Amino acid sequence: MQTQLADFIRDTEAGREADGILRKCTHCGFCTATCPTYRLLGDELDGPRGRIYQVKQLLEGAEPTASIQTHLDRCLTCRACETTCPSGVEFGRLADLGRQIVEERVPRSPRARLARGLLRTIVPYRGVFGPLLTLGRSFRPLLPARLREHVPARRPVPSWPATPARPARRVLMLEGCVQPALAPAINVHTARVLAELGISVERTPGAGCCGAIDQHLGHPEKARARMRRNVDTWVDGLDRGADAIVVNATGCGVQVRDYGHALASDPRYAESARRVTEAATDPVELLEAHVERLRPAPDTPRRIAFHAPCTLQHGLGLGGRVERLLTAIGFELTPVADAHICCGSAGTYSLLQPELSHQLRADKLSCLQAGGPELIATANVGCLAHLQAGTDRPVRHWLELIEGTDKE
Repeated sequence: MQTQLADFIRDTEAGREADGILRKCTHCGFCTATCPTYRLLGDELDGPRGRIYQVKQLLEGAEPTASIQTHLDRCLTCRACETTCPSGVEFGRLADLGRQIVEERVPRSPRARLARGLLRTIVPYRGVFGPLLTLGRSFRPLLPARLREHVPARRPVPSWPATPARPARRVLMLEGCVQPALAPAINVHTARVLAELGISVERTPGAGCCGAIDQHLGHPEKARARMRRNVDTWVDGLDRGADAIVVNATGCGVQVRDYGHALASDPRYAESARRVTEAATDPVELLEAHVERLRPAPDTPRRIAFHAPCTLQHGLGLGGRVERLLTAIGFELTPVADAHICCGSAGTYSLLQPELSHQLRADKLSCLQAGGPELIATANVGCLAHLQAGTDRPVRHWLELIEGTDKE
């Protein structure tokens, strides 16, 4: 794709990166077949190729419009198009740049500004989100149905494990911003499984939101500020002997693995951010080496359906690996059609685009439940909460279904 970037961006780092991405695109259209919003709406402007053209127009000096803003807002950033693209177009980076431009130059309605502002000032802060969720649970029966589905009931949480006496290795953990309140059992189960394998897990309370919310809502500078805080926290832990950063929410995992790129031009943080990116690890990457020491947890259903989050398969490139591990330790995985299509959660998407999100969830649950599983497993807290709101069948993080043994 030929480009003629406008003066405002031509000689910038962002402009040079965008130019390189645009020039990879060959207009082939393979991406449209795997785009969730194109499949639902049938509009070229709501598919990757159409969105690429719209961002290209912005970068070449076209006036940002509310129409372009709408089509970029509807993008889930699921990155299925990147997995499909034969030319390696990094659509996610291009979409974020387009969102930043329209966010700066296209005014939103007061209602939209309020909704997005509340998300950016509540969700990333544990000290705000947690108490509000507790309050919401207390008054859940009185909440409007659309809000009530985002307030899941509390589930029992096991105790945090003791540190192994002679740990084979030490790892840090990103606890997340919403996960400790929304589904605290996930972090505890992660730590327990690793402790049973002789791996010590160190919590990092100094690390907060990974930055994904600000990044995808068009505020990259705030996202980078969050990244720097996390980098400072984790580099200190790595310097004290930890050798990995475990991120058990795949949505956060994709963001953390992008720190090296996002802070590459920051002379103070470039090297530290690179270290963090290299240390960031999904739990499946740790556990694959210990599969013979893993087993299903007691009283756990064995016949399950696995929902692979977009961030796991398209963002992290780990598609199929959790499924193979679960199968190897004794679970029966039911077939899931269209497993590459997004469930509609996509961070804040389910709140900002509820109609499209609900359509995608209904389609996803139909595929997940077609094989008659006793339980649905997934790898991202956002997907878990979103799917659970649409079904009576239990939805759990896959780490809640397994346990380890301390015997070699």
